[in-house]
Amino acid sequence: MRTLPGPTDHVVVVGAGLSGLSAALHLLGAGRRVTVVERAELPGGRAGRVDRGGYRIDTGPTVLTMPDLIEEAFAAVGERLSDRVVLDQLHPAYRARFADGSELDVHTDPRAMEAEVERFAGPRAAHGYRRLRRWLEQVYRAQHRRFIDSNFDSPLQLLHPDLARLAALGGFGRLDDRIGRFVPDPRLRRVFSFQALYAGVPPARALAAYAVIAYMDTVAGVYFPRGGMHALPRAMADAAAAAGAAFRYGTPVTRLERTGGRITAVVTEHERIACDAVVLTPDLPVTYRLLGRRPRRPVRLRHAPSAVVLHAGGARTWPGTAHHTLSFGAAWERTFDELTRRGRLMSDPSLLVTRPTASDPALAPPGRHLHYVLAPCPNTETGPGAEAWPALAPRYRDSLLSLLEQRGFSGIADAEDLGTVTPADWAAQGLAAGTPFSAAHTFAQTGPFRPRNLVRGTENAVLAGCGTTPGVGVPTVLISGKLAAARVTGLRPPRSRAGAPRPGDRTVPA
Repeated sequence: MRTLPGPTDHVVVVGAGLSGLSAALHLLGAGRRVTVVERAELPGGRAGRVDRGGYRIDTGPTVLTMPDLIEEAFAAVGERLSDRVVLDQLHPAYRARFADGSELDVHTDPRAMEAEVERFAGPRAAHGYRRLRRWLEQVYRAQHRRFIDSNFDSPLQLLHPDLARLAALGGFGRLDDRIGRFVPDPRLRRVFSFQALYAGVPPARALAAYAVIAYMDTVAGVYFPRGGMHALPRAMADAAAAAGAAFRYGTPVTRLERTGGRITAVVTEHERIACDAVVLTPDLPVTYRLLGRRPRRPVRLRHAPSAVVLHAGGARTWPGTAHHTLSFGAAWERTFDELTRRGRLMSDPSLLVTRPTASDPALAPPGRHLHYVLAPCPNTETGPGAEAWPALAPRYRDSLLSLLEQRGFSGIADAEDLGTVTPADWAAQGLAAGTPFSAAHTFAQTGPFRPRNLVRGTENAVLAGCGTTPGVGVPTVLISGKLAAARVTGLRPPRSRAGAPRPGDRTVPA
């Protein structure tokens, strides 16, 4: 593994999102002095929070899997996650509702899920689920250590027995086809393949290797921190501060000072912070602008679809909704084509409805509930540009609420409007193509082919975050911070036990 040459005693981490906080904790654990510079007034980055009318609204990810990766970061400074955050395991992980009126609870306990699949689709489907679960576990084991939790210096590192294992498992076939070999029922196929959209690739075109995301959701377990998702970065920042990190909030970085190939200081509007190394976590365009260079690629990066998120509050909720409810439309392939190729809003959208107050009522005023509605949409390169969204957003919000009314969420159109987030808002935050999901995980943008976390021409800078290796999602972003720290310290990062059972986790029925 290549590491930064020269001194690395004082490291400045630019960005207090999950990747930056992960890097900071691992650096502190290795004895480095760390300063974290964050443009916002609080930690979290995309996992931020807005307080509005007594509601505590998470502004970023709502699904948490593989919390052992967070445990690793706390352990680096001699702390335990459970001392700062209470995690509840969700039961069910999701509730799936289909256009034909059927429902399926997605359990991560194998016996509970097998019984649910048998109720839903019969004994043959239950047998297929058992085989599918074993396959998901094998795909995860074949990838995690070698291709996810690893720094790449060359594509030649792919040449390992784990690559042959992954090929033998069918990992280089198509995800939807491979899932269908175990569970032919198209509804079940959707439950175990929709996660590919997080990676920016339709299930019919995604590599079967991306089933690792379905493993995280449907096998490893889905969790929720009391206090909301923002409780995680806040706790990580508190642990880092307790271990000696200095934080500068409300402090945008204006430039990086250089001497030759080394960055010697991070400069803000009011301060020059001398450093021996930097970890840069902003989205790639911002990072490359600070560096004054961008890597040469044979083709430009292709970005994942974006999302519109509706925040709604009120006294009303719906008994059939779990903490996470997937509302699938009747169309499937067509909507993915609209999202990724035609640049159109979904004509029959599949939506994720999250009710965080199902697990933590304190996130809303007494007697009230909080709902998030996530609708995938084209990014600003393939669909409407950022300039179109101010006029488009109110109409699209109304159409989504009307659709949810038709799907059983009667009265949701009258809920309190707590805000709508669109690709224009993501773009205003500096996110390329107006998407929070960064570069799509096509084959040419995955593993050693993804933008590297080392920067050619700069000796002492490392990247972290969803734009670099290993990629998009809370678990992978946490790993990216750990891998960045390893580039600085030269210490082999600890191998995570992510996905292993966590003693003492509380299970919360939805």
